[in-house]
Amino acid sequence: MRRQLTLLVAATTSVVILAFLLPTAVLLSRLAESSALNDAQVRSQSLVPLVAGAEPGEEGAFAATVDNLAGEGYPTAVFLPDGRVVGSEAAAAADPEIAEAAAGRVASIEDYSAEGSSGKRLLQPVTRPDGTAVIRVLVPDDELHQGVHEAWLVLALLGLGLFALALAVAYWMARALTRPITALATAAAALEQGQLSTRVVPAGPPEIAAVGAELNRLAARIGELLKAERETVADLSHRLRTPVTVLRLDAESLTDPDERDRLGADVDDLMRHIDAVINAARRPVREALTARCDSAEVVRSRADFWSVLADEQHRQVEVDVPATAVPVRLHADDLAAAVDALLGNVFSHTPEGTAFAVRLTPRDEGGAVLVVSDDGPGLPDSSALQRGQSTAGSTGLGIDIARGTAEASGGRMEISSRPGSGTRVALHLGPPEA
Repeated sequence: MRRQLTLLVAATTSVVILAFLLPTAVLLSRLAESSALNDAQVRSQSLVPLVAGAEPGEEGAFAATVDNLAGEGYPTAVFLPDGRVVGSEAAAAADPEIAEAAAGRVASIEDYSAEGSSGKRLLQPVTRPDGTAVIRVLVPDDELHQGVHEAWLVLALLGLGLFALALAVAYWMARALTRPITALATAAAALEQGQLSTRVVPAGPPEIAAVGAELNRLAARIGELLKAERETVADLSHRLRTPVTVLRLDAESLTDPDERDRLGADVDDLMRHIDAVINAARRPVREALTARCDSAEVVRSRADFWSVLADEQHRQVEVDVPATAVPVRLHADDLAAAVDALLGNVFSHTPEGTAFAVRLTPRDEGGAVLVVSDDGPGLPDSSALQRGQSTAGSTGLGIDIARGTAEASGGRMEISSRPGSGTRVALHLGPPEA
């Protein structure tokens, strides 16, 4: 934007300067020419009484004046009626216009061009007792344009100075205008990165300053809403501790040791999930941008956990996870929740005995692709993919949790399913930031 504004001012200034300087330059040239001609006419008029009053044979009375005019840069000659010429050699050559001027007795100014010289020629007829004499004064181009080139140089320097000044002012104004816009863009990028404490100092024109003030209010409001949402989720999760504690007491009251241990382990796992929800709700937003975990370890751990239930339901499980670390841009708890959501959907939406597979494949550009597929009946329609929609009595949030986890890592989720052909869910997980 700064460059466009500067170019616009430069183009406008150029047009204005040219519109001013070109006519001025032409006017100066014409003024110089007119001044030289007027000067030559005044000098020629000083000869008229001398030429008119000189008796034939007494032309020496004005010969000195003619020579003085030639010495001042105006070659002058007086053509007498008897054909004699008094004056400098440069102006002595006769031509047909002399006879015409003598016959018509009319003064004239004409262009002339001779060998090595050009300019204007002044012819002034003078009546004498012996006939009509003609005074001819030559005004060379050097005299006609004396001082013109210097004036043009001054005009050119003035134009360049004005142009440079206009560019400097345009650059300063463009900078003053774009600086607050750049600050707004920087603040918006910081907010996008999760730095909700970012604020701008409203500056620039009133409209841009108003945008800066509104951006500050928007950032403050976003922070308030996120804080309220986190606290609401954390409070809700915290309230679950009381009924879970009751479940633990009930489990400990069982007389069957095996049953008591199994229920106790389930209650402990439930408590871990509640703690994870509370910690995730209170986690700073920006922390997600620098998250990092070993997806291979997390996926392997959750697959082992669900394998116990798979054995009870006679499901064949295929787990393909690399033995080496596969880092992704996620917290381990978030990735574990996504894996649990996908495997939970398999157990909820497929009959017992249905086989499923969990595969984790590293990507060349970093990150990984997590694929959970099953041999079940598939999804009958797209309703199961909508948030809060379920056909198996669940919350309907599993797919949405997995999608949000993939997008939080900078990746995406892909689902392919056809009735009778099973379902395949692929989470493309982004690499951690360097």
